[in-house]
Amino acid sequence: MTDATILFVGDVVGALGRRTLLGLLPTLRERYAPTFVVVNAENVAGGLGITPKIADQLLAAGVDVITLGNHTYHHREVFPYLERAERVIRPANFLRRQPGKGSCVVERDGLRLGVLNLQGNVFLQTGRHAFSEAETEVARLEQECDHVLVDFHAEATSEKVAMGWYLDGRVTAVVGTHTHVPTADARVLPGGTAFCTDVGMTGPRGGVIGVKKEQAIESLVSQMRVRFETSDDDPWINAVVVRASQPRRADAIEQVLLPWTPPLGG
Repeated sequence: MTDATILFVGDVVGALGRRTLLGLLPTLRERYAPTFVVVNAENVAGGLGITPKIADQLLAAGVDVITLGNHTYHHREVFPYLERAERVIRPANFLRRQPGKGSCVVERDGLRLGVLNLQGNVFLQTGRHAFSEAETEVARLEQECDHVLVDFHAEATSEKVAMGWYLDGRVTAVVGTHTHVPTADARVLPGGTAFCTDVGMTGPRGGVIGVKKEQAIESLVSQMRVRFETSDDDPWINAVVVRASQPRRADAIEQVLLPWTPPLGG
């Protein structure tokens, strides 16, 4: 039996994004009955990076795998944590000497999901080539897993679209993260790989990609350095649900864009 439903949640930003995820996760579980939940949380600690405490909180809430990105090492306390964490991964094409690992395998009811985290090379400082790393890692994971999901954390939409085509037919899904704006191109490619250029952001849609809009506007208008703070305006969850019934082949991908209303006093 290889039927799987994978819920992938886009970049969780700050405390509000974390509360939004935790607040809506029970609803999403009831609605979609995901076999696995994978979350990009590289902005979850105050808008930049992740801490061991927050990572453990998300895992305890039922998240199966946490992926990261260019802000992985913002908090030094996470360095040793990443070395021992089994289900918190950073981009595989970082330098090998950098803390952490770039992929993992999780299992439920005999079904094995491989999750690979990659970071783009265009406009981002990344240790090694993303496509070469994808080739090596996918060749290994496709021998070990029923399904493979790739989180490609990249700036350039062209690079993310190219990765989708490059891996089409070899992995279950390629989902893009990093730009915090959901793209309207979720689809299953001809070879059977579910793809979305960018899943979007879980957090304050009322800001500017997570930052208080007044501060972002001031920075752009004045061309001066401005201290950014995480917005608390209009929280939404941005995610995709991938359904698959054959090994490493998706049947469908559905975008999930839902507002969240914080409870009174919370």
